[in-house]
Amino acid sequence: MAASVSDRLLAWYDRHHRDLPWRAPPGAPPMDPYRVWLSEIMLQQTTVAAVKPYFAAFVTRWPTLADLAAADEADVLAAWAGLGYYSRARNLVRAARLAAASGGFPQTEAELRQLPGLGAYTAAAIAAIAFGERAVVVDANVERVVSRLFAIADPLPGGRRAIRQAADAITPTARAGDFAQAMMDLGATICTARAPRCLLCPLAAGCRGRETGDPQQYPVKAPRREKALRRGTAFWIERDGLVWLVRRPPAGILGGMRALPADGWDARIDGDAALPLPGMWQSAGAVRHVFTHFALELEVLVLAVHEDAAPGPGQWWPVDRLDEAGLPTLFERAARLVLAAREGN
Repeated sequence: MAASVSDRLLAWYDRHHRDLPWRAPPGAPPMDPYRVWLSEIMLQQTTVAAVKPYFAAFVTRWPTLADLAAADEADVLAAWAGLGYYSRARNLVRAARLAAASGGFPQTEAELRQLPGLGAYTAAAIAAIAFGERAVVVDANVERVVSRLFAIADPLPGGRRAIRQAADAITPTARAGDFAQAMMDLGATICTARAPRCLLCPLAAGCRGRETGDPQQYPVKAPRREKALRRGTAFWIERDGLVWLVRRPPAGILGGMRALPADGWDARIDGDAALPLPGMWQSAGAVRHVFTHFALELEVLVLAVHEDAAPGPGQWWPVDRLDEAGLPTLFERAARLVLAAREGN
């Protein structure tokens, strides 16, 4: 099946590939490794549509590996704001500095794995796409295609070993990067999670999942666990058109990001609701946000002060320029809640 799968898939990819700013055309020399690496980091757990504007902004501001390596981490975090999973941005800076100090990106999967933020999938993808190395590239899209193609019924996550073995069996040596991207495109546009378009699929003939009559049952997933709900408080402290912002600790959730002061909540515990300053606090309401391992209900309390009263390290930031602060989505939504409540009064 291996030669048949790769030949049919690459022929389909030559005609139907997605045109993406970080990709070289089918059969062309590989794209700049910097752009491949940057796109793959951004695409971790994030959609192509969401990544495109961030990618364009990053390569405009930091067009080369050396430029990003020389960037201030705070500036990178601010530019990343809204993309989520902020440890990716911190690792991006660390990896850029390490790679630049070594004269450029390592070119093998094993060496790429040594850079911060590069797991098995990302290292394999960069090795295949940027350097043409034969590497077994398995992301969520590839996982879905392969599990259906071979009707692999072992539930995830345990089934990933069998899926990887099957993916290895059909991965060609030639055009390794094109094959990896073809598998991704097939999963994203044809072999979709819901309502797969089997009549358009170049691999429909011989697809064991399709032969069962219900390809959508693959990959088989273990029952989902309910996420823990944590509760916390954020504090909007305002003076003369300025709001008090802090820098979150470098380690932990949203590490290193500018944010509103908060009451110590994290993935394991609720916040303590301790007020950072005495005064007549008013509630603007609450926002709910879902992280990878827990959900958070965050109440937003508001206090107007008439002097430079500040609860510890931080900075006063103009409210009318808050969009320039690079707040993560959670605190951006909290800020919008306060501003919307003000407009409604």
